[in-house]
Amino acid sequence: MKVKIYTDGAARGNPDGPGGYGAVLEYVDTKGELHTKELSQGYKKTTNNRMELMAVIAGLEALNRPCEVELYSDSQYVVNAFNQHWISGWIKKGWKRGKNEPVKNVDLWKRLLKAKERHQVKFIWVRGHDGHPQNERCDALATGAADGGNLIEDVVSES
Repeated sequence: MKVKIYTDGAARGNPDGPGGYGAVLEYVDTKGELHTKELSQGYKKTTNNRMELMAVIAGLEALNRPCEVELYSDSQYVVNAFNQHWISGWIKKGWKRGKNEPVKNVDLWKRLLKAKERHQVKFIWVRGHDGHPQNERCDALATGAADGGNLIEDVVSES
């Protein structure tokens, strides 16, 4: 099955810290009907980059069988992690980078690797606010999910 996942991690909306994360899955079933599934989490005090990772993980973990996934994110941090092989380099260095500096968010990177291993994932970076139609979809769907009051339980551990 082919699935599009639109993600957003939002550092806004909360006077005490960053906003929330949102991921929306969009797929066509065997009858040709379009479906969406919204995954969102309300305001948490954490970094924007961590929000982006949480959105991606929530989307991938929600898939209960192997899928072909197109993942749309306006986070250069997330997309470049795969395009520039950050993660494979970090693993070889024992999750260190540069001059033995520890990599941030190792718990989430490891969870992301596990979440994506069952799927064929194509990461697509859609630059924010440049009029790209897929970024408009991220804004309309995932940002709406992140900002909305219709929240699910936090599916991502903070360990």
